[in-house]
Amino acid sequence: MTKNGKVEEAVLETKSNGNKPTGKIDSFGGMTKDELMNVLRLMTLSRTIDHKVMNLLKQGKAFFHIAGSGHEATQVAFGLAMKKGIDWAFPYYRDMCFSITAGIKIEDIFLSFLAKEDDPFTGGRQMPCHWTSKELNIPTQSSPTGTQFLQAVGAALAMKKKGINGVVYASSGEGTTSQGEFHEAVNWASREKLPVVFVVQNNKWAISVPVENQAGGKNSSVVEMMSGYENLLRLEVDGTDFLQVNAIAQSAFKYARQGKGPALVEAHVVRLLSHSSSDDQKKYRPSESLKEDLKKDPIEIFSNQLISKGILTNLAYEEFKKEILQHVNEAADWSLKQPEPKAETALRYVLDESGKRDRLEYEKITHQGKPIVMVDAINHALKEEMDRNDKIFVFGEDIADGKGGVFTATKGLSTAFGNERVFNSQLAEASIVGVATGMALAGLKPCAEIQFGDYIWPAFMQFRDELVMYRYRSNNLFEAPAVIRVAVGGYIHGGLYHSQNIEGFFSHMPGLLIAYPSNSADAKGLLKTALRINDPVLFLEHKGLYRQSYASTPEPDADYLVPFGKAKVVKEGNDVSIITYGAMVHESNFAAKKLEEEGYSIEIVDLRTIAPLDVETIYKSVKKTGKVMVIHEDTLTAGFGAEIAARISENCFESLDGPVRRLAGADTPIPYAPVLENFVLPTRNKIYDAIKDLLEY
Repeated sequence: MTKNGKVEEAVLETKSNGNKPTGKIDSFGGMTKDELMNVLRLMTLSRTIDHKVMNLLKQGKAFFHIAGSGHEATQVAFGLAMKKGIDWAFPYYRDMCFSITAGIKIEDIFLSFLAKEDDPFTGGRQMPCHWTSKELNIPTQSSPTGTQFLQAVGAALAMKKKGINGVVYASSGEGTTSQGEFHEAVNWASREKLPVVFVVQNNKWAISVPVENQAGGKNSSVVEMMSGYENLLRLEVDGTDFLQVNAIAQSAFKYARQGKGPALVEAHVVRLLSHSSSDDQKKYRPSESLKEDLKKDPIEIFSNQLISKGILTNLAYEEFKKEILQHVNEAADWSLKQPEPKAETALRYVLDESGKRDRLEYEKITHQGKPIVMVDAINHALKEEMDRNDKIFVFGEDIADGKGGVFTATKGLSTAFGNERVFNSQLAEASIVGVATGMALAGLKPCAEIQFGDYIWPAFMQFRDELVMYRYRSNNLFEAPAVIRVAVGGYIHGGLYHSQNIEGFFSHMPGLLIAYPSNSADAKGLLKTALRINDPVLFLEHKGLYRQSYASTPEPDADYLVPFGKAKVVKEGNDVSIITYGAMVHESNFAAKKLEEEGYSIEIVDLRTIAPLDVETIYKSVKKTGKVMVIHEDTLTAGFGAEIAARISENCFESLDGPVRRLAGADTPIPYAPVLENFVLPTRNKIYDAIKDLLEY
């Protein structure tokens, strides 16, 4: 094994009590016979399930499987190190033996493999091998490799914030260590000395790609590759020898639990079956490689050790395996008889169904203060909600004092609440969203900031595949109600990379609520609502409105909440409806005033939230006026206005007196020079001309 670059020998702990017998076998790490036999039972159980599922696949009774054969010794060792109900685990798809060791029942595993109605992992929603247990703190994994590491860091950070002496297990194969998010996770955990045990099960093959084409360390060593991280305990072990890897697992968990920092264990294992049931490793692995792996079968190694020491006999071992096979067959037969999921359940649990959002009291104003600009309204909303709920934690790049955020939206918060609750993150957007997801899973209410919408793309996978999918993919077992604040929009001469609108991209994510306020009161009320509900929220703040006087309003009090999914008619009229949001509400209003001077009556509907979308208010307005213009700042092609226009055409066709028109930004990036920026973005003059043309249609 290696610890911070130094080679050490594994020392198997022996336990004694003077001359009195302890019932433990010193040459086996102080484990009792029953404990040793349990280890063999767990490994054999997992291996037997692997073979059983492969047989079911051949019979057409199952659909897919990723085997863990060859990894069992490592997985049992780390499963035994877990403290049930305290520690958290973010295993990967090959971790069946770990999951069984942690306490997941094999009947539940078969229900998942067969995608049955009572599948307790995902309700038949995910492919097999996505291990889950609410009781054991094992959130449902996704299929992308490496995304779980940042969530593990978030869960560990949550435990540290709550004062819980727990450890988070996070595992993967060696191929995943090529992912940037793996390095981001190790970086964050090392910097903050978080109790995460990263376990890399190195079987030397990432599907068909050998380890030398993956790992950049000396001799393709993952441990060597990660040598620069302070506080990181690095251990390397033969993961096919249970006795060795068990000692390492205990050391890693002890180090993390003592608050010394994270541990990284590279366990050298073997892959005895193909990558998955859809793969045939004989096509790309040399026959000698396959033969060498068979010599390192962890079950053969361990059972031979037990037999050589007289703990187990050959005859007893054969009977032992028969009993396990019978148990597995019975579990499989029982699961095959269970009902299939009901088709209509596919629509459940995209969002929270507890009714909490509906029970809040909205738009109640007991008093109003002085006019306030939007950025200050957001700041006050954060402060008021942090006062109200000590589970809210605010973080992001440059958000702590004295900077207080690049737009000062978080100014004064770290001074008021301390650096434990308001803190700067590393400059890594995937880390920000991934860690926020893990914190939310563990019961906190993170409110993270991405500085500019243009820089959110490294976090896109954490949004789409993780944050917004947790409730649905776990069949409502887990939720991750994080709030992510993002500054968006143009008109500030920010050029190509500080002016983008992103709502169109993110609106295609079921499970995500999206707010896009146009004024201070709505910004404050929507943000406060976001911080009280049980769904993830993308909170878009138009930076061009942060300090505009026309976006200012009298400040509502601390109990003022604005509902998601309820648009606001900001100007009533009869001749044409303008459907819009964000900065375009004000540009449309300036144009409408000019048109009203000419005798026209203009109605403006401010959506306030993109998801959910208030189609009822939209349809009511369009049916009243008969003409409609959808206006947004994003590009015309595939902008969110296309969705609005399509719904109006489908549901209001007979009420229309003209075509459904759209006005939006040009299909170009937003350039820097003011004359160029104004040319590609919608302006009040362009809106006036477009509405006038529609009115005269």
